[in-house]
Amino acid sequence: MSEKVAGARKLFEEGFSCSQAVFTPYAVEAGLEKEEALKLSQVLGGGMSHMGLTCGAVTGALLVIGLHFGRTRAEDRAAKELTYELAQKFCRQFTEKFGSINCTDLLGCSLKTPRGLELASQNNLFEKYCSGYVEEAGRLLEQILREGRKRQRKGPSAKIIRNRRK
Repeated sequence: MSEKVAGARKLFEEGFSCSQAVFTPYAVEAGLEKEEALKLSQVLGGGMSHMGLTCGAVTGALLVIGLHFGRTRAEDRAAKELTYELAQKFCRQFTEKFGSINCTDLLGCSLKTPRGLELASQNNLFEKYCSGYVEEAGRLLEQILREGRKRQRKGPSAKIIRNRRK
């Protein structure tokens, strides 16, 4: 297990949301302050603010993909396409592994209501399932980041991307 995946799992075990746990180790490595990373990603926990939509481990990973590969100039189509392709691949792989990227589907209950939240808590669903989703999201993300870096080096905007990181 990589240091960042272990860090994600530790953050989750400390009580941070799945989105915070996945996003923060990678965001800090990219230069964001830990507190900023935690604040930015908080709203995505529980399937986007406890709405039971896209799993926070997934949205946290998507933020990391955007942070590493997203475009900063409107005309940078290569960065835009690479970011979307990598994000779609991540979601496809997560779905293949777990059957869905939807929080409600993954937990088997909705977090939209106080009763659903209570059921998830009483049945230890966060510990039972979400810690595994966080860990696997990190593993998949590491693969995606490696692939994205290789593709960046080979693509037409490689020089621009390298200069942007300096």
